[in-house]
Amino acid sequence: MGVSRRDFLKISGSTLLLGPLAVPASADAKEQGSKTKGAKETRTICPYCAVGCGIIVHTKDGKVVNTEGDPEHPINEGTLCPKGASLMQLVNNDTRLLKPKYRAPGASDWKEVEWDWALDQIAKKVKDTRDRTFKLTSKAKVKEKQPDGTEKEVEKEFTVNRTDAIAHIGSAALDNEECYLLQKMMRSLGLVYIEHQARI
Repeated sequence: MGVSRRDFLKISGSTLLLGPLAVPASADAKEQGSKTKGAKETRTICPYCAVGCGIIVHTKDGKVVNTEGDPEHPINEGTLCPKGASLMQLVNNDTRLLKPKYRAPGASDWKEVEWDWALDQIAKKVKDTRDRTFKLTSKAKVKEKQPDGTEKEVEKEFTVNRTDAIAHIGSAALDNEECYLLQKMMRSLGLVYIEHQARI
């Protein structure tokens, strides 16, 4: 008789349920039970790739104490890849950068800067690049039908309102609504090179 991954991964107290069979859970499962006792449980999606695995996050006093695969999630049924399994290290990490770093042209060292300064610099550079490279029209060769029925290649001018100097790539961790808003924003800037990590 086969056992689904979902049933295999369900933990109840100190017993690991295997369909009709029940065996004592490992020491790891018991330790996890004590770690998550009294913790707030939140279901979310793994931010790493486009698969969209379900994650259960346990928090105590605003701190993440445990992350694990969600056995009720239809995509991963509780399983996780190595990156998803180490998800807690994203938050609980002493080496995690909390402020942006900037290296001036020609400099050898990075320096910590404020978020407001960094975002202003990005906005200025995007605007400057767009202003310098924005095209209202573009010429292209097209085939045009002549009165005698033949086709002749002619150069025509078209309205394009675009910039070819900026590109955008979206993250696979974005949801549909975020992708929609980013697409609208990038198109309003005149970008034509718009790509998405999940498609590459």
